[in-house]
Amino acid sequence: MNLMITKWIPLFFLLLGISAAAQDSSSGQYVSGTHYEELSPRQPTSTSEGVEVVEIFAYSCPHCNSFEAPLARWKTVRADYVNFVRIHADWGHPVAELHSRAYYTAEAIGILDQTHPAFFKEFHQRGNYLDTREKLQRFFAQFDVDEATFNSTFDSFLVNSKVQKGRDLIRRYNVAQTPAVVVNGRYVTKGNLAGTYTKWFDIIDELAASEHTASE
Repeated sequence: MNLMITKWIPLFFLLLGISAAAQDSSSGQYVSGTHYEELSPRQPTSTSEGVEVVEIFAYSCPHCNSFEAPLARWKTVRADYVNFVRIHADWGHPVAELHSRAYYTAEAIGILDQTHPAFFKEFHQRGNYLDTREKLQRFFAQFDVDEATFNSTFDSFLVNSKVQKGRDLIRRYNVAQTPAVVVNGRYVTKGNLAGTYTKWFDIIDELAASEHTASE
């Protein structure tokens, strides 16, 4: 056999192996490092079944406010195996912490579907920044929550735990901006990587589908 051909045979199979590995690591049209970031090691999730998709948001964030409408549409068509949850980010900022507590208070009382869109509207359209406990009490009163119920829930062990857990997860996810979306504790997606809302949700759906297939 020609000596040059003999030398090239191992290189050929090496390149073939690299190509195959690259194909295996990208199961779809979107690429790690370009369209999303990969967490290593994988981080914990809040739900035990299905594929968890987490929105990390802040009420004060104008981009989160703009993200609400397309997110609401996506939630109506998301795959059955997707478990959607939210984490309110505060990064230790006093007003943002009040907002985190307000979010988890509404969740605990069972009125989140009413208060969540109203909070964005209050902040971004009416200019009421809900930056004191008293303002939050008045806001919750609109939803028939009396002061005693608000205070006991706002200061409860449950809400304290959720605020702390949210901070811990955001640190683990290495998220420094909102909104951000984490898929199954493994992938972080951001609007600046996607470019458009349509593409962003395509990325989320593809990653969620990949995680669902891997779990079967």
